[in-house]
This record gives sequence, structure tokens and C-alpha cells, in this order.
Amino acid sequence: MILIREFKFDAAHNLTAYRGKCERLHGHTYKLVVKIQGTPDSEGMIIDFVELKKIVEDSVLKKFDHSYINEIIPQPTAENIAEYIFKELYDVLKRDNCFLYEVEIWETADCGVVYRGEKGCN
Repeated sequence: MILIREFKFDAAHNLTAYRGKCERLHGHTYKLVVKIQGTPDSEGMIIDFVELKKIVEDSVLKKFDHSYINEIIPQPTAENIAEYIFKELYDVLKRDNCFLYEVEIWETADCGVVYRGEKGCN
């Protein structure tokens, strides 16, 4: 099974190694989708949605929400943001019955990235 939880955060960035309008400072309301693969535990859950929300808030949203992402990631493309968030969450979400399967980052309603980690990470 794969458990899914969505989050939103607002942040600004600019792409310094890019030539085009996105090299200028601008912002997005990002959608973050976290997917956990696993089997239900003795309580019938892969992971409690409340616990997952707290972990994502503490590990990611407190850093990213209303931030200038360039201060966290030098070239904050959607690809680099997804990889960074995956790496921040992977160890803290690892359990006997589940692991972080993938992270999606959506900059707009129709532009996003999926990151599933490096080969052998799961």
C-alpha cells in the first residue's frame, strides 16, 4: 500500500543558473505530496496521518514556508527541492513496516516533479 498526504507552503526563489524570467525573484504556493509505502501495523495503519503531518512540519515546512529558498538550496529548481526534501524525510520516516516512497513538488497546478531517491535508497 502507499499512503499519501499533501501539504502546501509559500516561498520565494530565483534560479541563478538559468536565463529567462525565472532568474528574477518570484514566489509560488508549492504543493508537497509525500508518499509512504508499507503495510499496516497492529493498529491497522502504515503511519498515523497526524504523526506524518508533525514530521513534515518539523523537518520541512518550518524551513520552507515563507522562506527565500535560495538560502537553503543554491539552485532551487523543483527537481532540487524535491531531492532535498526527500533526503530530509527519508531517515525520519523509515520504520519496520514502511519507508518514504516518493516526494512530489508542484510549483503550479500543472508543473511538478516526482523524486523517488537514488537507486538502492529504499
